[in-house]
Amino acid sequence: MFETFRNAWKIEDLRKKILYTLMILVLFRLGCAVTVPYINPEVLSVFFAETEMLGYLNMMSGGALSQCAVFALGVSPYINSSIIIQLLTVAIPYLENLAKEGEEGRRKLTKITQYTALGIAVVMAIGYYFILLRMGALHYTTGWEQWFSAAVIILTFTAGSQLVTWMGQQIDAKGIGNGVSLLIFTGIISNWSGIYSMVVNMLALGAAGQPQYYVFLPLLLVLAIASVVFVVIITHAERRIQVQYAKKVVGRKMYGGQSSYIPIKVNMSGVMPVIFASALCSIPSMIGGFLNVSQAEHPFWYAFFETFSYTSVVYAVIYVLLIIGFNYFYVAIQYNPVEIANNLRQNNGTIPGIRPGRPTSDFITKTLGKITFVGALFLAVIAATPIVLGNLMGISIQLGGTSLLIVVGVALDTSRTLESYMLMRHHKGFLE
Repeated sequence: MFETFRNAWKIEDLRKKILYTLMILVLFRLGCAVTVPYINPEVLSVFFAETEMLGYLNMMSGGALSQCAVFALGVSPYINSSIIIQLLTVAIPYLENLAKEGEEGRRKLTKITQYTALGIAVVMAIGYYFILLRMGALHYTTGWEQWFSAAVIILTFTAGSQLVTWMGQQIDAKGIGNGVSLLIFTGIISNWSGIYSMVVNMLALGAAGQPQYYVFLPLLLVLAIASVVFVVIITHAERRIQVQYAKKVVGRKMYGGQSSYIPIKVNMSGVMPVIFASALCSIPSMIGGFLNVSQAEHPFWYAFFETFSYTSVVYAVIYVLLIIGFNYFYVAIQYNPVEIANNLRQNNGTIPGIRPGRPTSDFITKTLGKITFVGALFLAVIAATPIVLGNLMGISIQLGGTSLLIVVGVALDTSRTLESYMLMRHHKGFLE
């Protein structure tokens, strides 16, 4: 990977793209450090230190949420909007037709997604304002000052979310890699203070008479390295279905007769199912923080919202089931076995031992189901392992499975994008 970046830096066009991407990421981090007005940061730091609520949103924003920064909402509204639109594409015929209309249809879907993201950002900004109000982090809570400060805070959060989304789109257009993914990647790796606090906490527990934490620390390091290696291997793993093309004579020339394959990646959906599942699982925590339910007055609802805390066993089970379900859904909307079988028939291609048409489609569907299950199980294990280990060790593991999958996945994807650019440049003279 480092060799790829070094070679890419030598190419002027790629160097400009890399510098532009880095500039956007630096601006993003600056926005994560600028606090909105009328806020008491000390109350926020105490609140986030004592609770796991909104931990996912805080991770996605690179810690900006805990600082109540301009970019506190990050790209979460856009991600939630993408989830909703993709789900509705299957259910609503109009959206399904747009998805099939090529580039023009995709542009219309993108606009619908952006407008939906704006509405979600407004709702999230209002909800977060009331959370700030209930925790006592606002300077003004009465009179016209409260209304003015509320308008400023809500509009700042909303505008910051839209600006972050626009920055991600600029990276897509003029930079390198997927813009939204790179912004999330930057936010995660910038939150090293959480990992440092976890290490210091484990060393303090070991010094306080619990020597098992001296064993847990190197064990976590070994597991982290093993997880990274495992993620890289599974990300590159694929099942190749062999395809044989029949020979045909056109004039005096013979075409076809080659042997090829259909690549089916084990982890075709990448980290999207994990992001989707995390976004949905974070909704009850956000609602619980908004309502500020008291344990004494409403014990049932307090227990219900506590069930969806990050360290809960029920949370882990629902998290795993959502990851598996979203993985199957994501693969289903990307892969169409019937269309693949029809394309093979039109090009005189067959899978050895499988008849063309319906048997080929059934074979691809069966194979795809097995591969999808393996990929979903892999994502679920990586994402849920830190939660299980945290409960067993009695600590909060800051670099969770979601973070690890996103960091490694985005790094590999960006490296592949650079390699594809360099490959096109290398073969430019030959193609001309």
